Amino acid sequence: MKSTSMGAANVSRAPGRTWRASRGRALLAAAALSAALSVAVAAPVRAQPLPVPRAGLPGFIPGMQEVPDPGLVYKVVFDLATAGPVNQADPRLLSAARYLNSLAEYGVPRMRRLFVVVFHGTATQFAMNNAAFAARHHGQANPDAALIAGMKAAGVSFRVCGQGMIAQHIRPQDLLPSVQMDLWALSTLVNLQLQGYVRVAG
Repeated sequence: MKSTSMGAANVSRAPGRTWRASRGRALLAAAALSAALSVAVAAPVRAQPLPVPRAGLPGFIPGMQEVPDPGLVYKVVFDLATAGPVNQADPRLLSAARYLNSLAEYGVPRMRRLFVVVFHGTATQFAMNNAAFAARHHGQANPDAALIAGMKAAGVSFRVCGQGMIAQHIRPQDLLPSVQMDLWALSTLVNLQLQGYVRVAG
């Protein structure tokens, strides 16, 4: 009878031991996760070299919020449909390059910086190489050529509207070597946005 009662007692306590063991393991796991998160939060973000040094960085005031997040993938398409200045680099391209630099400054790795620039409309001509551009602008070279080359080296993709080329009598050999000729800007912009790119209008 005694052994029976002890057996019953043992059975009744067994679930308690199991619950306490499970609770202990859960607490240890939670503590380990908390420690890992603390280390991750405390670890400084490693700034990357500026991809396009000539474009510089945006200004900074201590306390500014909503800065680039190195954990995100930045898929951005810059839509340039109107002509920029013919005697200096397009401010919109400089802004795109500066934004690229800011992502690098806040630790966003190159593989997460996916930028595309689309030329169409009256901006189509700025996809031309220096010789072709100069032939149409009294000997003035393309003011964006050097910036485009630098941004291309930093991983930016450049596209030009094929329909704009046809309308403006621009031949494939007139393009900068770093510019891809697409069917037309509409298909490029729609395709990229369906792939998750954010469109920034110029």
